[in-house]
Amino acid sequence: MNPHLVTPSGKPRARAFAIPFDGTPGPYNAITDVEGVSVGYTTLISGDGPLVPGKGPVRTGVTAILPRPRADLATPMFAGMFSQNGNGELTGWHLIEEMGGFNFPIIVTNTHSCGLTRDATIKWMRRVMPEALDDTWGLPVAGETWDGFLNDINGFHVTDAHVFAALDAASPGPIEEGSVGGGTGMITFGFKAGSGTASRVVEWGGIRYTVGVFVQSNFGKRHNLSIRGRPAGRELAEPKLVEGTPLKEKSSIIGIAATDAPFLPHQMKRLARRMPLGVAATGGFGYNSSGDIFLAFSTANASGVRAAPGTFGHAGFIPDTDIDRFFDAVIQSTEEAILNALVANDDMTGINGNFVPALPKTWLEGNFGRGE
Repeated sequence: MNPHLVTPSGKPRARAFAIPFDGTPGPYNAITDVEGVSVGYTTLISGDGPLVPGKGPVRTGVTAILPRPRADLATPMFAGMFSQNGNGELTGWHLIEEMGGFNFPIIVTNTHSCGLTRDATIKWMRRVMPEALDDTWGLPVAGETWDGFLNDINGFHVTDAHVFAALDAASPGPIEEGSVGGGTGMITFGFKAGSGTASRVVEWGGIRYTVGVFVQSNFGKRHNLSIRGRPAGRELAEPKLVEGTPLKEKSSIIGIAATDAPFLPHQMKRLARRMPLGVAATGGFGYNSSGDIFLAFSTANASGVRAAPGTFGHAGFIPDTDIDRFFDAVIQSTEEAILNALVANDDMTGINGNFVPALPKTWLEGNFGRGE
C-alpha cells in the first residue's frame, strides 16, 4: 500500500482524493520521516448509550511521541513553543521557554488525563532509563484537547498502564491516523477528526532535510472549513452533528513539529509560530475557547545540547536568512496533517447518543477526484 494514500490499517488519507498539496512529502508523509522519531498509541473505545460517569461510554486514548531513539531519550533537543490561543495545556513549556529545549517523550491525551500522563511518563522513564532522572529535570511534555462530547471525560479512564503501552508501542515508519490514541474522541469543523500527520522534504546546502508535523485536531466551526482554498464548509452543512447533550465550546489543537535540520532555540520558536498559519489554511481562526498550542524541536546538534560543564558547546545552524523554505514546510505539513485527521476517519457515536459524522468521502471524490 502506498503510505501517501492510505494508513497502515487501510484508511484513506487526503492524497487518496487527489487534493493538490504544495511541497514534497517524505517517504511516509509523517512525523516519523524525521530519523529517530517514533509514535505509539493506546486507543480506548468501549460502551454505548447514556453517560454513566466512571463507566462510560469511553472514546479516548493516549498518543506517545518519542523524539529520539529510546536509548537517547535523556539527550535534550533544541526546541521552541508558541501559544496562539492559550485555552489549553502543554506541560514543561516553562522549561522550554527558559532553556530552549527539553528531553523525554511527548504525550498527548484528553484534557482531564493530561496530568496523569505527565506523571506516568516519568514512571516509564524510571523503568527504562532510571539514571536519566538523576542527571536531568523530570519535566516531560504532555498536551491535551477536550473529548467530552463523545467520551466520559470525567471518568478518568486513562491509566498509567495505557501510557506505558503507548510508549512501549512507539515505532518509526507509517503511522495510523484518525480516531486513534489521544485523538480518539476529537472533532474538527463538526466532523470526526483526531490524530493526523504529514511531512515535507527541504533541500538546503546540498542536503535533504525533513520537517514532520503531528496534530491532535479538535477545533473549528463547520462553516469555516476550507480545503485548499475551496470553501468546503459552506457546501457541507450536512451531515450534521447529533447532540444528545449540547456540544460545549472547548475546541483545541496541539501541534508538534520535528526536524533534523540544525536550528537554534529561537529558530525553533519561529517554526512553532508558523504552525497556526497551517491551521488557518483549513479555516481555524483561534476562537476564544480554543487551546492552540504548538511545539517544534530539532534532533540535530545533540553533542552541542549536552556539552559537558567547563567545555564549549558547539552547534551548527542554518541562518535565519534561509529559514523561509522551512516555514513553508511547517505550514504545508500542518495543513495536510489536519486534513489527514479528517479524511482517515469514520462516523462515531459516543455518550448519550452524541453523534459526529465523518467528512463525506463522496464529496471529496466528486470535488477532487482520486489519487494515484
